[in-house]
Amino acid sequence: MTEKFTCQYCKNKFTQESTMFVHVCEQKRRALSKNEKHVLLGFQTYNHFFKTTQNSSKNKTYEEFIKSPYYNAFIKFGSFMSNVKPLYPDKFIDYVVTSGAKLDHWCKDSLYDKYVINLIKHEPVEVALERSINHMLEWGDSNSAAWHHYFLYVSISRAAYDIKDGKISPWIILNSSNGRALLQKFDDTQLELINAVIEPQYWISKFKKYPNDVALVKQVIKESKI
Repeated sequence: MTEKFTCQYCKNKFTQESTMFVHVCEQKRRALSKNEKHVLLGFQTYNHFFKTTQNSSKNKTYEEFIKSPYYNAFIKFGSFMSNVKPLYPDKFIDYVVTSGAKLDHWCKDSLYDKYVINLIKHEPVEVALERSINHMLEWGDSNSAAWHHYFLYVSISRAAYDIKDGKISPWIILNSSNGRALLQKFDDTQLELINAVIEPQYWISKFKKYPNDVALVKQVIKESKI
């Protein structure tokens, strides 16, 4: 029989249009998944990577992306970002691209942990406060609770991961009596999980260096009844 229909992606030929229509090759699958969140994140990172490493001002097209030998690696990273929901996604993308880490290591939790620690140690106190309070507000909405009761009623395991992931800053934990009381409830495993973030010696030194920032944090804690 005469082959009349050709897949525009893989160029395979078919005798019936209906057969071609239901046919799904790898290139077609990639094209059809263009608007999925993890794919968009992978494509965004792919473009940032090539702009950064090749000093190009021109974006790669999606067609170039799906034909790239790096497609699967960037899609995997997009899925990682979609699952982890990193703090400030654009900053995290820039961090991994400029980190010098191999592409297949970008999805390692250890690299994200380094990013979080670097970020929370160097961000402005106002940013740290805003992010922490926004996360408490989300917790309050999800649990039908007053947001400023976070330290009183959040589950211990949830709090440990919130601190590890930088969602609640040491600025507000260590300067709040309720925050410090929460830390006393952690077991050894949970303390080990957050140790690199809390690092008492670092934060005590920082608080002494920036007394005006500490005063701001304590004022917010007092007025918000955290």
